[in-house]
Amino acid sequence: MSGTTSVPRPRFTDTGFLLPTEAEILEGVRRDYLACFGGNLNPALETPQGQLATTQTAIISDQNDQFLLLTQMVDPAFSSGRMQDAIARIYFLTRRPAVPTVVLAECRGLQGVVIPLGALARAKDGYFYSATETGTIGEDGTVTLPFAARVAGPLSCPTGALNQVYVVIPGWDSITNLNDGIVGQYVESRTAFELRRFNSVAGNSAGMLASVQGAVLGVEDVIDAYTTENYTGSPILLDGITLPAHSLYVCVAGGEADDIAQAIFTRKAPGCDMAGGTTVTVFDTNAGYAAPYPSYQIKYQQAIPQNFVVNVTLVGSTLVPADAPTQIQNAIMAAWAGSDGGSRARIGSVVFASRYYTPVSLLGSWVQLVSIKLGSSAAVTTTFTGSIAMTRVMTVTAGAGLAVGQTIVGPGVLDGTRIASLGTGTGGAGTYNLTIAPTAAVASQVMTAIVPTLDDVAVGIAHIPVLSAANIYVTLVASP
Repeated sequence: MSGTTSVPRPRFTDTGFLLPTEAEILEGVRRDYLACFGGNLNPALETPQGQLATTQTAIISDQNDQFLLLTQMVDPAFSSGRMQDAIARIYFLTRRPAVPTVVLAECRGLQGVVIPLGALARAKDGYFYSATETGTIGEDGTVTLPFAARVAGPLSCPTGALNQVYVVIPGWDSITNLNDGIVGQYVESRTAFELRRFNSVAGNSAGMLASVQGAVLGVEDVIDAYTTENYTGSPILLDGITLPAHSLYVCVAGGEADDIAQAIFTRKAPGCDMAGGTTVTVFDTNAGYAAPYPSYQIKYQQAIPQNFVVNVTLVGSTLVPADAPTQIQNAIMAAWAGSDGGSRARIGSVVFASRYYTPVSLLGSWVQLVSIKLGSSAAVTTTFTGSIAMTRVMTVTAGAGLAVGQTIVGPGVLDGTRIASLGTGTGGAGTYNLTIAPTAAVASQVMTAIVPTLDDVAVGIAHIPVLSAANIYVTLVASP
């Protein structure tokens, strides 16, 4: 029997790597034991020899499974982790790391006071931000410095949210961010990394939509990109953007304008017109030219945020934990970014509420989902003109259809701002009490109210879908 076994071997076939079943392996091991000891062994699994056969079967099966996993991950469509990183390096790609949310904050205080690198501030949601540069307060009593969240990932930091000096520095009185922060991201997921690798192959070609998209997606800090074209002889209007006849359209979220324009220039077809609200001059420095180099105007569209609101309705019970809203917000935000391995919300896509049922359901047996509904600034409930005071009172001067529970969206309005109760207004002009106050009074302007009632929402080709944890609500209802 030396050098032979009755255990069936794995086989490489035209359809892939095939493994014997555990039952087939166990039968082979038992036959080996019988042959080794000359027969007459009790084959029952509860005997010592049966236990040894079971253990050896488990060892062989585990080894086979490990090798099967290795063979599967050679295929880029199924690879993950280090194997996916290795495949991507063939294409000179590396996985994008997690990056923190970054804001430009105005620091106020006494002239000459130095705000050092690492100076700590805290936002309204409790997250800490540290200064990434050193600055000195000027004659006007201010200095503007970049601050980065201490936790990497897609944290929302709307205008005015970073408002507390956490570690006191004498002479540094206050801090506030005058604009929304640039939202960070998680480590690039398996799905997103594979999509970028796939698109990078097209990026090596030129003159095709996939070529341009692949090149733009390869630009540092680009979050998403969308490409299309108008191949007709007349202008067309798409998502508020006019595409001239025979033009290329590229919408991009994130990245530096010069880098994006250069990527488009190197991959677009010669002579085509372009559409978009951003124009950048690029120079052709290829061999054969000398200064002054030929220059070209590259147009593209910077993605406009399309705000989303999500309402999750659960059956209430004593099993629902106190931090259920936080758990649900984290699960949905991870799915939104695609870090759970699924698809993420993208430019020009359709966001389905059903995408978030599974990640929420997996939180525990306490989750008894009734529904998940979406709302969006592209499908507003009503548009109105109003202002917001620091007292959480919103005064509406024109409009109709306002009601308790609606989410208010507009410049300077913090995420999570909803109508808490009616004041003098009953749907139209009048006052309304809000759930939270702005960090600075909001002057009269056009604002929108959103109610999440939809199962799916289309994202425009000029828009990037944006969701804040503060705009994810959890509603508990009685068991039917």
